[in-house]
Amino acid sequence: MKQNLRSSVWKCCAITLLFCSNYFISFGQNSESSSFFEAGITVGPSNFLGDLGGRMGRGTTFLKDNNIPLTKLMVGGFLAYQPNEWFAVRLAGSLGTLEGDDAIIKEKGGLEEARKVRNSNFRSKLAEGLLMAEIYPTVFLEYDQTDIFHKLRPYVAIGVGVFHFNPQGTDPLNGQWVNLNTLHTEGQGFAEYPDRKDYKLTQMNIPMGFGVKYFLSETVNLSLEIIHRKTSTDYIDDVSTTYIDPALFYNYLPLPQAQLAERMANKTGTNPSAATSVYFPGDKRGTPTQNDAYYSAQFKLGIRLGGSSDRSFRNSTSCPIRF
Repeated sequence: MKQNLRSSVWKCCAITLLFCSNYFISFGQNSESSSFFEAGITVGPSNFLGDLGGRMGRGTTFLKDNNIPLTKLMVGGFLAYQPNEWFAVRLAGSLGTLEGDDAIIKEKGGLEEARKVRNSNFRSKLAEGLLMAEIYPTVFLEYDQTDIFHKLRPYVAIGVGVFHFNPQGTDPLNGQWVNLNTLHTEGQGFAEYPDRKDYKLTQMNIPMGFGVKYFLSETVNLSLEIIHRKTSTDYIDDVSTTYIDPALFYNYLPLPQAQLAERMANKTGTNPSAATSVYFPGDKRGTPTQNDAYYSAQFKLGIRLGGSSDRSFRNSTSCPIRF
């Protein structure tokens, strides 16, 4: 029931965004202002917000649990259509890496101690595609909206997206990175846990954020934006709920894979700083009520590819209100 509800919500979000995009594009085509395309590249840091890692106290999926040392680079490209100066529809793609590690937690004697003892880590390559709407509210305060040279425009952005991931963890036996999805570390797909389904490595997200755009010239602009992604899964880091009986791995997996799954599912006895602390079947491993998230802070270089009107004859010596 929960899965069907989640699927309906994502479909509703996608249909709503597409409807709004078609509406605003049609509106822009019928208005007097010129329309144009814009293409460009994005680059900047990104970070994971989920069960693994974090800071003191209770774990969250917001900036409070940001681990700066695990920041990774995300790069991408985009193509946008702007029917007018205050609205745009952007199709974007990005590549990056996400990482989380309990070893980075600094113990302060609070709830973070339990995550430190858990002693798990992960990394995952990330590929995403986003369809977003951008709104530039200050355009309505400008005297001449089409005179963009050296203007500064803040904007908000929201949309829907799809991303692919594949979590890996380090084997405590030899330190090698191994794929976690096929190990069923929390009993996903086992008959003993009918509510724990195998998670798909391609999921949906909702990107939302804000930015500010500066026009270096009539055709070239530079933006700085922060985009947060709410996701539809709690398994980006392969951690979500409770530990299971390790004997179950041997009922469902070949012997070498079962042995590996047992090592990867529970690393609490391999933490040198907490060697006497271990977790057992049924103990909390993650927080299933909070899905994983990630965010990026990126520079966006855009180039306007042309419009429906000739910009070369516009007078840029007027004195519009600038932002």
